[in-house]
Amino acid sequence: MKPFRWTVHALRNLSDREIPRTEAEKALVDPEAVSPAGSSRQFFMHRYFDDRFQQKMLVRVLVEETPQERVVITVHITSKIGKYIGEAAP
Repeated sequence: MKPFRWTVHALRNLSDREIPRTEAEKALVDPEAVSPAGSSRQFFMHRYFDDRFQQKMLVRVLVEETPQERVVITVHITSKIGKYIGEAAP
């Protein structure tokens, strides 16, 4: 598997948006869903319980594939899980 490289922007988003890096990394190594986001980009997604918001959230990690690596472009979370992967999955 190709290594992941985090951009400064993605790391800043983790900090500014208080997104647990462990949850973002779970999305990368064991995604619940992956959706295309352009020719060489994909969103890796993982559902988790956020203690700060006291609810289920979805972390979405935008990754660009290159011949040598996978570059993490940005990261965000949303409570609108059904919009992206549906509510039926665990």
